Amino acid sequence: MTHPFPTRRALFCGLAAALMAAAVPVSAQSISGSYRAEGRNPDGSSYTGTVQIDDNGGAIEMHWQVGTQAYAGSGTRNGDVVWVNWGDTYPVVYVRMPSGELHGTWSNGRALERLIP
Repeated sequence: MTHPFPTRRALFCGLAAALMAAAVPVSAQSISGSYRAEGRNPDGSSYTGTVQIDDNGGAIEMHWQVGTQAYAGSGTRNGDVVWVNWGDTYPVVYVRMPSGELHGTWSNGRALERLIP
C-alpha cells in the first residue's frame, strides 16, 4: 500500500512557499537620482529647479535648487508614496508615477510639484 504523504507534503511545501512569497512586499524601484522640478506655489506663481534624491532603502534625503534658493529635507518612502519634511509646517507628499515622475503636493495641498527624471 502506498501513502499519498509525499504528494501531500510536496503540495503543502509548495503552498507554504507561495504564501510566504506573496507576503513579502516587492521592493519598489529606487527613486535616487537627479530630477527637474516644475511647480506651482500657493499664490499660483510657477517655479522650476532641480532636485537630487538619495533613496537609502526607504530613508529619503532630498536637495532642491530653485533659482538662488536651496532647500533640503528628509523623509520616508513606503512603496510609491514619499513623505519629506523640509522645514515647513507640512511635508511634501509625492506619489511615484509609472513613468518615474514624482507628483507631489506641499503647503497642505495648496501647492504642487512635479519631479521629472
